[in-house]
Amino acid sequence: MGRTSVPTAFLGALIGLAAAGPALAQMPPRPPVGGFGSPPDAMIFYVAHGAPGTCGRGCSDWIAAEGTVQWDTHKRLIAILDRNATHKLPVVIHAFGASNLNVAVSLGRILRDRGIDTTAGTTEAAACDGKTDVDCFALKRPGGPLEAKLNVTDQRCDLGCVLMLVGGVHRSLPAGTRMLLGGMSIHNRLAPNVSDERREGLTTLFGEQFRLYLREMGVETELLDIVDRNSEARRETEIPASDWKRLGIVTADVP
Repeated sequence: MGRTSVPTAFLGALIGLAAAGPALAQMPPRPPVGGFGSPPDAMIFYVAHGAPGTCGRGCSDWIAAEGTVQWDTHKRLIAILDRNATHKLPVVIHAFGASNLNVAVSLGRILRDRGIDTTAGTTEAAACDGKTDVDCFALKRPGGPLEAKLNVTDQRCDLGCVLMLVGGVHRSLPAGTRMLLGGMSIHNRLAPNVSDERREGLTTLFGEQFRLYLREMGVETELLDIVDRNSEARRETEIPASDWKRLGIVTADVP
C-alpha cells in the first residue's frame, strides 16, 4: 500500500478539493517551508520531547504536525518518518487554514502504511519562549528534536485534520476538542477558473475516492454525507464527541 500514497498526493497538486467553510481568524503568515512556489503556512513536521506521559501512557516523544495541508506536505511527512523509521512516534496534529483535502487523504494513507498513531494538540517548544514567530519557525524547520509541552485545551479539528487523523492506527482526540466540519470546493492552484462541468465531474470523482478512503480506514461514510450537505448549504457542522467513536473517527474511548 505504501507505494500508492505518493501518487495520490500528486493528484491534488494542481487541482483538487479544498476545505471550505466560514472564515476563521487568520494567523500571521510564516516563511515558506520549501523553496520557490512553496506556500506560506504549509504544514511542517518536527520531533518534540516532553516529560513522561506527555503524549500518552509511556510516551514522551512525538512528531508535531503544524500548519496548513498544502500540495507539497506529503514530501515533508515522508521525510520525517524516514528519519525516525526506527521509532514509530505518534503524530500530534495542529492543522489550520484551508487544507488541500486530496493531500490530507494521502497523509492519512502514509500514516496508516507506516503504522503510526495520531491525535491532536498544540506543541509548545520551550526554545520558542520569547521568540518571534519567524525565529520560532527557524528553530522548528530542521525537524527537531525540541523540548516541548503539549497543549490539549481548546483544540479544533476541521475536515483536513479529520482526514489526516483517521489514518492513524490508534487515534484519539483530547477532551474538549471541537470537531467542526465545513464543506469542500474545487481549486486549481495555477488556474483558478474551473468550468462548472469540470467542477461537477471532479467533485463526484474526488467524493468517490474519499468514501473509499474512509471505508478503508474503518470510518463511516456518513461523515462525508455531512460534508456534502455543508458544501451545498455553505455551513459548518459540529460533530459531538459522543459520535466520534461510532463514526470510527477515533478508536479510543472519548474522555
